[in-house]
Amino acid sequence: MNKNIQNCFAGAFLFLTVTSNVFAQKTAADPLTGKSVKVFVTAKNTDKKLTESGTLQFIDKPQTTEKEIAVFVDPSITFQTMLGIGGAITDASAEVFYQLPKDKQQEILTAYYDKDKGIGYTLARTNMQSCDFSSDIYSYIAANDKDLKTFDISHDEKYRIPLIKEAIAKSGGKLTLYASPWSPPAWMKTNNNVLQGGSLKPEFRQSWANFFVKFINAYEKEGIPIWGYTVQNEPMAVQRWESCIFTAEEERDFIKDYLGPTMKKAGLSKKNLIMWDHNRDLMYQRVSTVLEDKEAAKYVWGVGYHWYEDWMKNGMNFEAERRVAQAFPDKPLILTEGCAADFDPKLLTDWSFGEKYGMSMINDFNIGTVAWTDWNILLDEKGGPNHVQNFCMSPIHADLKTGALIYTNGYYYLGHFSKFIRPGAKRIACSASSNKLLSTAFVNPDGKLEIIVMNQGDTDVDYFLWIKGKAAKTTSLAHSIATVEIR
Repeated sequence: MNKNIQNCFAGAFLFLTVTSNVFAQKTAADPLTGKSVKVFVTAKNTDKKLTESGTLQFIDKPQTTEKEIAVFVDPSITFQTMLGIGGAITDASAEVFYQLPKDKQQEILTAYYDKDKGIGYTLARTNMQSCDFSSDIYSYIAANDKDLKTFDISHDEKYRIPLIKEAIAKSGGKLTLYASPWSPPAWMKTNNNVLQGGSLKPEFRQSWANFFVKFINAYEKEGIPIWGYTVQNEPMAVQRWESCIFTAEEERDFIKDYLGPTMKKAGLSKKNLIMWDHNRDLMYQRVSTVLEDKEAAKYVWGVGYHWYEDWMKNGMNFEAERRVAQAFPDKPLILTEGCAADFDPKLLTDWSFGEKYGMSMINDFNIGTVAWTDWNILLDEKGGPNHVQNFCMSPIHADLKTGALIYTNGYYYLGHFSKFIRPGAKRIACSASSNKLLSTAFVNPDGKLEIIVMNQGDTDVDYFLWIKGKAAKTTSLAHSIATVEIR
């Protein structure tokens, strides 16, 4: 952090306004004196893809008129602190990765995890045992081994563990990683099947809690730190792939009676437990049921959510997410999975693919989300592999027939956030005066301001970027996203 910003923060004082999942903090700041401004743009029907596109000139402007569109930014008001942005390293991603030539493997690692030459991912999710994005169904333990004596992660050592290690190295030695189970072993479940839902049998609740400990210890023995874990991927969904049903009460009781105490006893209480891990639309009922129980809540770090049910039906609905942020401001929000569409070759060049990312991320961050995780970082030219043909889109696809990499515009939209909003960044007050624009803004630990402005419309929008009595006139291109960096 530079000296000017340090001096500014030294005069900070707090006021208790509960907003967007965190307490707001007010500081005295002059964010423009002696600073340079750079603008990075991605825009439809242009060659701009995270392209540096000039600078801005600020002039004195105490206020804008009613006819002028503005994006107002106030760095003196800060909100949540960011944990990271990234994507999931699944079996599918790892299998595709290691079928590529070495130069393409290095290109992918650079594209995702190099903060200077790529988009600087700092967060990752991975699966515990098999999920739909695995080529096969597998378990770490033998049938009926309730004591977990046969626990073995050798399946992951072929592809997934090596890729995670390479991602950590490319990230500079640190990548915040958390894990999610899709299903307990079949014999632990009421339907005797890892697929098609079913529930955890009561007699195996302790064994399943012990399984989490085994997984974390095994991965950390491999030199892969595990930051956290979710209780169950999509606990209300009966899927044709690996799935397991937990009611709200079952998740609450499993956390407080088994998983939480077991982690504590194993010396893993600092690993972060994420509840829910399912869609936004139903999250309030689940979260309130669990977190209103103090014994369960004490083990829960935060709330994970997905975006699927909302936008697939009626467009994204952020109200339940907002209610959770307001009702439980001490529990951080994390988007644990989002995939913009089922696989369709047309979407490889469809601009709306990336815009779904931008719209969700801006709204999620403005509500109070501290971390955001895309689904698979890499898939093949068919949207797989996937052992149940649940093919989907990814920011980057690899054509395994030719070895070519296909970058969707989703990759660049994600990059407008992950490349510029670094761990430890604080969201700052930011508001657009017109619904023609979406916006959010952050101050990084080094003092850089990052302001993101998105235009989903068919026409260019002229606007003033206004910061503490100074403004710069600029244009948001039709179907574009821009990051304005002030350093």
